[in-house]
Amino acid sequence: MIRDITIGQYYPSNSKLHRLDPRVKIMCTLLYLISLFLFQNIWGYLVATVFLIFVIRSSKVPFKYIVKGLRPIIMLLMITVVFNLFLNNTGDVLVKFWIFQITTDGLRTAVFMAIRLIYLILGSSLMTFTTTPNALTDGIESLLKPLQKIKVPVHEIAMMMSIALRFIPILLEETDKIMKAQIARGADLESGNIVQKAKAMVPILVPLFVSAFRRANDLAMAMEARCYHGGEGRTKMKPLVHEGRDYMAYAITIAYVVIAVMIGQLGSPF
Repeated sequence: MIRDITIGQYYPSNSKLHRLDPRVKIMCTLLYLISLFLFQNIWGYLVATVFLIFVIRSSKVPFKYIVKGLRPIIMLLMITVVFNLFLNNTGDVLVKFWIFQITTDGLRTAVFMAIRLIYLILGSSLMTFTTTPNALTDGIESLLKPLQKIKVPVHEIAMMMSIALRFIPILLEETDKIMKAQIARGADLESGNIVQKAKAMVPILVPLFVSAFRRANDLAMAMEARCYHGGEGRTKMKPLVHEGRDYMAYAITIAYVVIAVMIGQLGSPF
């Protein structure tokens, strides 16, 4: 399960999507994620599916590698579907048993919410798969640069986000090693009730936190040794410059949003 968390990981390739400006990928991802909440019927999600398949094929990231990132959210997905299925009592009743009932609006909301969660994970994961942490930092810093006029520490915010993304796979790998070491020493992490499982996690969390603080301290000392003092006066080895393919990506994404929202606002189904 630990190795199935793919958010924050980078998949090296030489695809068209990898070569795009990071600012373009960030903005296009935001537009795509926002569009998922504007659909009122299944047609909008069909258009989103076609667009997502097109982007995945353009990225040259293996589809099974992308889908693997959905496994850790299966429980959250099931809880969301069940809550929306049984707590929404508007619309015609389809099934009724004991104190529970499934209505047309509840079924519709549950299906749409499940699709949104899946596509949210796929879209956001795809951005990190095709963008290195350094490029992502530069893109975020460039997009937030206007906030510097009101004294917002843009460079520091971008740096913190980059470090957090970079530490995700490192901490996951460390967690996997600690779990295997504890199992080799006879620890039982699977059996028992919820309280017993929570207690069994203590021998994992304690060394994990110690390791995380040690890594953070080593990183801070390394930055100080290199005279890091923030973004003031710093220059870029590779300045971000929009090229023709970047404007083409903007045009394709905007066209998708317009078409998908127009189709997604039509009447039935469902």
